Amino acid sequence: MRTIILAVLLVLLPVLVTRGSRPPVVLISIDGLKPDYLLRADEYGLRIPNLRRLLREGAHAEAVTGVLPTVTYPSHTTLVSGVSPASHGITANTPFDPLARNQGGWYWYAEDIRVPTLWDACAGAGLRTASVDWPVTVGARIDFNIVQMWRAGTADDRKLIRALSTPGLLTEAEQAIGPYPEGYDYTVRADLRRAAFNAWLLETKRPRLLTTYFAGLDEVEHAHGPDSPEALSALEEIDGAVGIVRAAAQRAGGGEAFICVVSDHGFLPTTSEIRLNVALREAGLITIDERGRVSSWRAMVWNSGGSGAVMLHDPTDEEARRKVRATLRQLSEASGSALTAVYEGEEIARRGGFPGAAFVVGTKPGYYLGGGFEPPLTRAIAPGGGHGFLPSLAAMDSSFFIAGRGITPGRNLGRIDMRDIAPTLASLLGVSLPGAEGRDLLRRQ
Repeated sequence: MRTIILAVLLVLLPVLVTRGSRPPVVLISIDGLKPDYLLRADEYGLRIPNLRRLLREGAHAEAVTGVLPTVTYPSHTTLVSGVSPASHGITANTPFDPLARNQGGWYWYAEDIRVPTLWDACAGAGLRTASVDWPVTVGARIDFNIVQMWRAGTADDRKLIRALSTPGLLTEAEQAIGPYPEGYDYTVRADLRRAAFNAWLLETKRPRLLTTYFAGLDEVEHAHGPDSPEALSALEEIDGAVGIVRAAAQRAGGGEAFICVVSDHGFLPTTSEIRLNVALREAGLITIDERGRVSSWRAMVWNSGGSGAVMLHDPTDEEARRKVRATLRQLSEASGSALTAVYEGEEIARRGGFPGAAFVVGTKPGYYLGGGFEPPLTRAIAPGGGHGFLPSLAAMDSSFFIAGRGITPGRNLGRIDMRDIAPTLASLLGVSLPGAEGRDLLRRQ
């Protein structure tokens, strides 16, 4: 009899301990998820039962005002830190690389984040964390970390991910559930595979905080545009991934979990591009060699989709600054200009993005900032979708939906700031982010 009782206790003890503690907090990012996809799901004819359930059972924002620029890496770092890109240091997807020496590298490394994150706060409180493919996590202070990283675009990227993730973790997971996606595989099918790895982590490692990222919708929206049949179909499939992760979190939490679905930006259709570096070259500020490469520069545009920063090689070069100002003014005042805003000085600082830029520019809907130094200045591109536009455009609004114990069903939080999300989750975890620039959205429930 004693043996039977002991065996039963060994089975029940993990469940009883979990039920007696706070439920796990799961942060799911769906790249490019517009809030209207959920809030107007009937109008779109969307079959997304898991996301609809989240909206019905929890609180939501009508819109989330994003950061400058409205692109993936700065936004995702704000989501886990509660501060603007100028504060956390991840100021674009890719570092400024005027001489193209970085071979297309991105801001992959957590050591570039200059402020504490939710993972850091949990580590300080002794809480276990896990992550699957969240941006800027190579070397992050995460207990069970499957990093986001790519280089070759082949199966070798999986070896790279294995080497940079928590030692032994990816091998253990693949032995249990099969192969992980290759590095830059951001199809919806890959999202569903990553959902299985999330479920495995939740049920075997029992983290208090899990962060994960699904990018298939964003890829389809870039190719076919927002609101396209292809984008809606992709979201319906990703809804299944959300269901997989939520079910695993609730099993791990003894029937309870906080589930938070967010996004990094909205989307706009794109049909044209403007190459501002062509204008800066014509102004004598960029020199190109016989191979078409930059040999010298005094000012150059750092593109981020629908916005960008003009950087000066020497911040004290006032002649270059005047030339850039005159060039941008001429372009802005031209008939049919692609530019909608030009900021400098304190105007840039107030917006919390592109620190160190001499100027920040925003394009009109439909126009992307293009690379290259050869004319024409503007040209048509294949119709598709894009982001990175100024966060003041409503089309760049991102999403926030959350459900769990004590959260009032159906509560509408109105418009919120992206910097509010991290301190809200910190409160649910019982940890502190004292440097966060946002507020706890659920405090007054």
